[in-house]
Amino acid sequence: MHISLSSVYSTAIKTLITVSTLMLLGLIIAYHALEVQLFMIDNCADDWRIAMTWQRISGIMMELIVCAVHPIPGEYRFNWTAKLINCGMANEVTQSVPIDVALSLPMFFRLYLICRVMLLHSKLFTDASSRSIGALNRINFNTRFVLKTLMTICPGTCLMVFMVSLWIIGSWTMRLCERHHDKDHANLLNTMWLTAITFLSIGYGDIVPNTYCGRGIAVTTGLMGAGCTALVVAVIARKLELTRAEKHVHNFMMDTQLTKRLKNAAANVLRETWLIYKNTKLVKKVNASKIRTHQRKFLLAIYSLRKVKMDQRKLMDNANTITDMAKTQNSVYELVSEMNQRQELLEERVIALEERLGNVVEQLESLPDAVSTAIQTLIQQMQQTMNRSVSPPNLNENTQNSSNPMANQGEHKHTYLHPNDAASLASRPSWSSFNLASASAPVNGRQTLAPQVPRAGSFDA
Repeated sequence: MHISLSSVYSTAIKTLITVSTLMLLGLIIAYHALEVQLFMIDNCADDWRIAMTWQRISGIMMELIVCAVHPIPGEYRFNWTAKLINCGMANEVTQSVPIDVALSLPMFFRLYLICRVMLLHSKLFTDASSRSIGALNRINFNTRFVLKTLMTICPGTCLMVFMVSLWIIGSWTMRLCERHHDKDHANLLNTMWLTAITFLSIGYGDIVPNTYCGRGIAVTTGLMGAGCTALVVAVIARKLELTRAEKHVHNFMMDTQLTKRLKNAAANVLRETWLIYKNTKLVKKVNASKIRTHQRKFLLAIYSLRKVKMDQRKLMDNANTITDMAKTQNSVYELVSEMNQRQELLEERVIALEERLGNVVEQLESLPDAVSTAIQTLIQQMQQTMNRSVSPPNLNENTQNSSNPMANQGEHKHTYLHPNDAASLASRPSWSSFNLASASAPVNGRQTLAPQVPRAGSFDA
């Protein structure tokens, strides 16, 4: 069933495409308006025009122009000239081609919206915890990050979907560009064949594009095929790589085999050494050919021993580069945690030392006042003591003593000393004898005699 461009069905389909394009443009404008609002919230801006930089404005305009291109209702044509090569003719052919061909090809640029949908509906983008972790590690959640995660999680599926989609889109666009000039390209299977051999970089040459549009699509397909081939090789190499546990097992098995080979090589060296000694020292007739044979075997055993040792060193180097990473990481983590603990303990000790130094400084500042106060108190006590010792006896006490002779006799009776004790006590200097001796010093050339103090018990004589 062929539908002409002037039919009602064609007009209805184009009208539907126009309406959907207008809705798409409105959604794009709403999306960028939300982005501007989020920018204002993040940067505490009051005016939305602050967010409208030239880069943002140019990006929005380019996106609107790309999404606005679509086939318009009606029948419009233009002349397209191409040189035919498939038919063995190099003549140029001009055909009247609908303008829908030129307006339909740019619509494939809208496929970039798939990446935006993948980003906005990704769990990494919608999960608040993932966003927080990414912000702490300074990672931007953009389309490139989402594609990397998908290639890490399911690389085979992603590559298969991408290559199949590229194959179908390339085949359809090749047919759209070439079918008006070459009848071979009118069949979709032929264009799929041409796209496949171009994608795989084979190029048999049985079918070739004639227009510049088809040639550009073929070149783009070849570049995308080379990139996909490199990605497939990288994915297969990563899938064939041993895991960490498998590497541990493989290294253990290789170490066991090398140990056995080392023991066998060492045993061969010892055996050939013994046989050489036996055939040269312990036999009556020396056989030179047998000795040379054993010497040759001896050298081969030494070479095999050296080779085994070299293989063991290589294995140890590979094992160190593979297995010691986790151990190194653990040891570094332990060292860092221990350093943090010691740093905290050192900070606590420094704080305590600062507090003690503060107390010492306060005490040193208050020390002069305390010393001056103590000296003044001591001077006052000494002055009071000297005043008491120098003051004359009380008259009241003398009067009382004279009025009560019996008490004086009793006191004299109780204070009576033995003659020997009284003599020793009298020989001691006192303040009265000291003062009297000092008073007996010559004054103005005259010698003054101090009165003699009677000794205790002299009254009884």
